[in-house]
Amino acid sequence: MESVGVLSLLVLSSIFMFNSLNGVYANDEGNALDAFKKKLSSDTTMMLYNWDPTLIDPCTWIYVTCNEQQFVTEIDLGNLGLHGELGSDLAMLSNLKNLYLYNNSLLGDISSDFGNLRDLQILDLSSNGLMGEIPKSLSLLSNLRILRLRDNALSGNIDTAFINNASLVVLDLSSNNIDGPLPEWNDDKKQIFFTAIQLADNLLSGSVPESWNNLIGNNTLVDLTTNPKLTGICTVKKCNGP
Repeated sequence: MESVGVLSLLVLSSIFMFNSLNGVYANDEGNALDAFKKKLSSDTTMMLYNWDPTLIDPCTWIYVTCNEQQFVTEIDLGNLGLHGELGSDLAMLSNLKNLYLYNNSLLGDISSDFGNLRDLQILDLSSNGLMGEIPKSLSLLSNLRILRLRDNALSGNIDTAFINNASLVVLDLSSNNIDGPLPEWNDDKKQIFFTAIQLADNLLSGSVPESWNNLIGNNTLVDLTTNPKLTGICTVKKCNGP
């Protein structure tokens, strides 16, 4: 009887520890979401009316999706008219796969901390007021499939790692202040998974590298229009210039 009692105690202790650990992680994620919310202007936080930091589980919050382990895997705040700072709080959600923040009025730069989201597959920050350079850390995410940063005020060059990231299928940096030359395409890549590379309406310059024939010949949508200083491999659909 004594051994049965000890065994029962061990089982109960294990369950308590498991639930406690899950509670800690869930609370950390709730704190991260609440910290993001606090950076928004008060007139737009009403859209997140049930984001209650006193609840241990943020999985019941509107626009938040969790997996079976109650970790946040998706946040869809697109087209909500949010005003405020993007910050880096959402980069603390280590299990995040999809982040949609398009068509808001989020300001500031894109923190390099987002490059720590190893499970991230979709990042859509289109149509905001983001500035600064695109962190190279994003180009190293091995699961990132779709990166949409169009219609912001981002600047700097396009890092070669973005073009040669084997997981990316869509790269949309249109309507920014991206400048400098196009990066070289890695000729050693045996397969091209891109379905679209959209770089229109930027400040790109120089000649389109011949290695980009791999993309254009692969029926990938390559939109380089409205880059007046860009020359080289051109069609009306893909780029302008001589």
